[in-house]
Amino acid sequence: FFKQKTAYEIPKRDWSSDVCSSDLPMHYGDYVWNEDGVGPGEVWVQVDLARQIISVFRDRQEIGSAVILYGTDGKPTPSGVFPIMEKARDHRSSLYDAEMPFMLRLTGDGVAIHASSVRRGAATHGCVGVPPAFAERLFGAVATGDTVVILPITGSTSI
Repeated sequence: FFKQKTAYEIPKRDWSSDVCSSDLPMHYGDYVWNEDGVGPGEVWVQVDLARQIISVFRDRQEIGSAVILYGTDGKPTPSGVFPIMEKARDHRSSLYDAEMPFMLRLTGDGVAIHASSVRRGAATHGCVGVPPAFAERLFGAVATGDTVVILPITGSTSI
C-alpha cells in the first residue's frame, strides 16, 4: 500500500464503505470512532488542512475522524508525509510551556498531533490539535513509524 516515492498520492475514497461515514456535519470538538468489523492492518493518518479534518485508517478503512485546529499564518502547519517520530502520553512543550497530552511528534522542530481544546477561533503554533477523547484513541491506535499525510490548504491530493 505504501511505496517509497517522492509524491504521495492519496487513494480515492469510497465513503460508502467507511465505518465513520455520516451524513451529519461535524463541528468544533466533534469526532467519530468506529472500529467495528475492521481487522488488523496497516495504520495511517490523513490530515486535511483545507477541510479541517483528521482521518485515521486501518486496513484501508476509516476508523476515526475529527475536526482539528492547525497553525496560524505566522506558524503554519507543514504539509507533507511524516513518520510518527515519538509518542508521549504526557508531554509539555519546552518552547511554549504548554501541555500537549497524547503527543505524536512529526518533525524534529516540534510539530505534533496532540489533544487540544478544539473550538472556533483557536489555532496552534503549527501543531494539529484534536479533541482530547479522540487524541487518546488515536494515541492507542498508532505506533512510532506509522505514516501521517498532511494535505496542504490548497486542497491538492498529492504532496
